Amino acid sequence: MDISIIIINWNVRELLYHCLQSVFLFTSGVEYEIIVVDNHSTDASSEMLRGIAFDHDNAQIIFNQKNFGFARANNQGLQRARGKYVLFMNPDMEFVENTPRILFDFMEQNQNVSACTCQLQYPTGERQPNIKRDPTFWSQIWILYKLHHVYKPRFLKKYLAKDFDYTRAQEAEQIMGAFVFMRADVMKKIGGWSEDYFIWWEDVDLCKRLRQLKETIMYTPRTRVIHYESKSFVQQRSFLRQKRFTKGMLIYFKKYHNKLAWLWLWLASLDSLVLAWIAQLFKFYPKSQAKL
Repeated sequence: MDISIIIINWNVRELLYHCLQSVFLFTSGVEYEIIVVDNHSTDASSEMLRGIAFDHDNAQIIFNQKNFGFARANNQGLQRARGKYVLFMNPDMEFVENTPRILFDFMEQNQNVSACTCQLQYPTGERQPNIKRDPTFWSQIWILYKLHHVYKPRFLKKYLAKDFDYTRAQEAEQIMGAFVFMRADVMKKIGGWSEDYFIWWEDVDLCKRLRQLKETIMYTPRTRVIHYESKSFVQQRSFLRQKRFTKGMLIYFKKYHNKLAWLWLWLASLDSLVLAWIAQLFKFYPKSQAKL
């Protein structure tokens, strides 16, 4: 088996259907399997997925009895994976070309690379930034207080990798968890995704652990994928989304930064939750960091 494609679904039936159809349509020249982990969807996803599994021998479905979150569900798929490579892919994405084969060839030609990602585009054709640098204390303070919607100082632009050249292949510190192509043996060696996180920040943690082990993470512009972005997560209200974000951030800083930084961020996170509650009250929906 060359590639195991792992997709986590939660209540995005139509997007998932089109995602899967694009995989079947464009993927060729490699032996692949699809593993969909459904996190207890209530939108009739299960009926559609049973039909997919019936029609395609290389598709298998895991139905969870509760929402286990992104990291744990991905690890469930990883345990079943038989591929030399694993592609962790969000359900709100679509192929427009034979991306699995292109990335397979890229990794075969670059044996020093352990994980990679490619171009992500919005349906409009606009590029979606999917590379960042390691988060710093000041960048997260700025984001918690929503100041990034008003002004972007140099340290924030550095964190958001505003100077990253998406036209050429190069190493990356942090790649978006929505689309990660990896060597399966490396992923299993590091224990998979960290289940300390429910959703958000698990990709930051993954990249941090890879680089601590001197593993190379690359971006390549050889291929592109359409990404509708956050269609599962947007179903949650502003306050809950902020709560998930700040919890993940605090877990990360507790693991990789000093106690004083964690304490100040914890205090700032309380203010951030108040701001999220106000945003929810007035139905204000701020832009995602990728669109800043």
